[in-house]
Amino acid sequence: MKKLIVLAVVAMTVLSCGTPKTVTESRKIIKGYWALDNISYSESGEFNVSLLGDTSKECFEGSTWRFIPNNNTGVYTINNPDCPTGDRNFIFTIQEIDPATGLYDFLLKPTNAKGKSADDAGFRLQLAQLNESSMRWEQTVNLEGSPFTINMNFTKINE
Repeated sequence: MKKLIVLAVVAMTVLSCGTPKTVTESRKIIKGYWALDNISYSESGEFNVSLLGDTSKECFEGSTWRFIPNNNTGVYTINNPDCPTGDRNFIFTIQEIDPATGLYDFLLKPTNAKGKSADDAGFRLQLAQLNESSMRWEQTVNLEGSPFTINMNFTKINE
């Protein structure tokens, strides 16, 4: 009888540690190709912001993104000819942080084409909105001691 109880407890523990259903659904929705249409800030004014340790807002706007959730990889392409163009590889993770509000952490780590990171640095963003046709990321940083939010707005191109 004791062995049966132990097995039941182990089985319940294993079943409860799986990926939450909302994260699984989000991974299905994010799969495919997206366009980063625009980037806005919570404050007005001119800001010199380098996004994802890469390049400026102007260079990121109009970039195309591909998410491959079965291996948590992706690639984005800077298309603006006035910028350092080309593909950038990354790995990503979606983590549910609040089931009641549906908010998620979105972790993105730049890598080389083989999936290796030069410095193991990554970026934590909030996946603030995601549906079949649009997605919004938010990243809050400090600007002169106050919170400053960067909003990245995407539309889905195709799966």
